[in-house]
Amino acid sequence: MLTRSTASAARAEKKWILIDADGLVVGRLASIIANRLRGKHKPQYTPHADLGDHVIVINAEKVRFTGRKASQKTYYRHTGYPGGLKEVRADRLLAGRFPERVIEKAVERMIPRGPLGRRQLSHLRVFRGPDHPHKAQNPEVLDVASLNRKNKVTT
Repeated sequence: MLTRSTASAARAEKKWILIDADGLVVGRLASIIANRLRGKHKPQYTPHADLGDHVIVINAEKVRFTGRKASQKTYYRHTGYPGGLKEVRADRLLAGRFPERVIEKAVERMIPRGPLGRRQLSHLRVFRGPDHPHKAQNPEVLDVASLNRKNKVTT
């Protein structure tokens, strides 16, 4: 008799992945991160279980947009008050206080909404500079630029 066992989050082997975002294209980087967070790169992937890895992104202020997206893409947020819709362009967000929000928002919009998606998104850590406090986890480096020549913008 053939028995099937579905993967469970309790038995999942979670790795720590380190990605250097220097010169990488935002959308391509976000899709790779979202797949890693969800666990879709693993053969035992199950849509209802949290099997994904922990992802650390460094140099978030050095990501790139292709074309004219840097000057044309707009991010919106609402203050909660009537008429409180605020907008900021992508290039100003990258030059501002929180450039890591560009990557966080891109990845957040590629992960399904709900309790499982929020738990998977909590495994993402994005840092502005080259330093991060997760050296004790011994993250393995994922070279996203070498996966595809279009992943990195060269100028």
